Amino acid sequence: MKRRDFLKSMTGVAAGALVPAPAIWSSAKAQSRAETLLIVSESGPNNLDIHGVGTNVPGYEVSWNCYDRLISHEMKTGANGIPYYDRDKFKPELAEDMNVGDMSATFKLKKSAKFHDGTPVTANDVKWSLDRAVSVGGFPTFQMGAGSLTKPEQFVVVDDNTIRIDFLKKDRLTIPDLAVIVPCVVNSGLVKKNATEKDPWGLEFTKQQTAGSGAYKVASWTAGTEVIMERNDAWVGGPMPKVKRIIWRIVPQAGNRRALLERGDADISYDLPNKDFVELKDSGKLSIVSTPYSNGVQYIGMNVKIPPFDNPKVRQAVAYALPYQKIMDAVLFGLAKPMFGAPADKATEVAWPQPHKFNTDIAKAKALLAEAGFPNGFETTISFDLGFAGVNEPLCILVQESLGQIGIKATINKIPGANWRTELNKKVLPLYTNVFSGWLDYPEYFFIWCYHGKNSIFNTMSYQSKDCDSYIESAINAAAVGDKANYDRDVKGFVDLAFNDIPRIPMFQPYVNVAMQKNVSGYQYWFHRRLDYRALVKA
Repeated sequence: MKRRDFLKSMTGVAAGALVPAPAIWSSAKAQSRAETLLIVSESGPNNLDIHGVGTNVPGYEVSWNCYDRLISHEMKTGANGIPYYDRDKFKPELAEDMNVGDMSATFKLKKSAKFHDGTPVTANDVKWSLDRAVSVGGFPTFQMGAGSLTKPEQFVVVDDNTIRIDFLKKDRLTIPDLAVIVPCVVNSGLVKKNATEKDPWGLEFTKQQTAGSGAYKVASWTAGTEVIMERNDAWVGGPMPKVKRIIWRIVPQAGNRRALLERGDADISYDLPNKDFVELKDSGKLSIVSTPYSNGVQYIGMNVKIPPFDNPKVRQAVAYALPYQKIMDAVLFGLAKPMFGAPADKATEVAWPQPHKFNTDIAKAKALLAEAGFPNGFETTISFDLGFAGVNEPLCILVQESLGQIGIKATINKIPGANWRTELNKKVLPLYTNVFSGWLDYPEYFFIWCYHGKNSIFNTMSYQSKDCDSYIESAINAAAVGDKANYDRDVKGFVDLAFNDIPRIPMFQPYVNVAMQKNVSGYQYWFHRRLDYRALVKA
């Protein structure tokens, strides 16, 4: 698609809203509208278990609302006036209290806590769940390791209602890591009954149904179509949610999602095209909330082990060829924070994300490509997650056009959302766009996930740098003991290396944009960027 055709298609989005929307209230007619929340989104979960293989981002939303963790975060008021999770303050969830010592933390469980089937939650369930998280491999195990939680021996049952977590070392990420989605508590008795010799952790069972103690439980799930969740009226992890029933309907067409909102049939949508959000905000008929991703960027990644992206000059050429401002204007409509074009004399900050110094310069890109030995360019593919096509597809069209100006012919590769995480983690995509947002809002956390050369699951660029690894590890150690001088040096060191070697090119810090009916309140921003149903209220 040519750029002028693409821009025409953007202006025609509103017309797409006239496409007849699916009838989606038939299964909820018996419920009071005030007690039922209808959510529409572009894509849905491919797995109901955060510990599952290749669980996608929508799957996180199910896990967050249907499982409990020992602790969670307190809330504060964000810059836009919206409740925002407090990175540094924690509160009990399944735990009744928490006692953090020098090299361990002890948690007393709420004795009234029960799983959805009525089984009491015990310390043995907590231990089995944490053992599971550090043992299944892949993303869950790496996430636990980010907080130095790596061995089943660290999780000690003191009595039926008390669990102790021993620390392997001082690490400021350990306690925060217990409040993310992964260390959820699973009904071990139920899952063990459905486990097999080949599947000792029961991942196939929990892929299809929830087995938690959380505020909601999945009543039914039709992959790619609909998730229905019912409130757990026996929940003790916090104040009882006001909304009894959640209907989460997958509506791939943005025009249909917008039409459902404007007609008042849907209550919430959070992945409309930015143009729609701008127009809906201007109309004043809906509540529109925009919040920058915490510790997150959308980027262009290049696999440095796949020629010609193993050549730093090729990567730099791509960085100079990207149409940054066109993307900001035509795709994002200003609803993002630029991560490009920093002044040449700007010093590196002790912060992440921060803008790099590349900007669109086609002449410079052509010269670098010629110096790299590709004066006539080359052919490649650029891949994206079709589950978030609203941003990814027009972004890739503009990138394709711009790379074509320097001789790089990039064929667009659309990967279904249900398969995206699996394909990305194979580390075989030469060129791709993706979003990464670190759940723990610290620079070293982002970098150990995305740039560390050893077992880093989201280092999908296959980037290897001993110096970068050393800076990341040193920053983690410096933070643990409060050594600010060395910490500052280390953060600047790994940011400088990332921008010099440029295996991935940050483009912008996205915003979470949420459109809600005026009678819906209680939206909170969380590190995982998904909806927390527990606080939502519908008048």
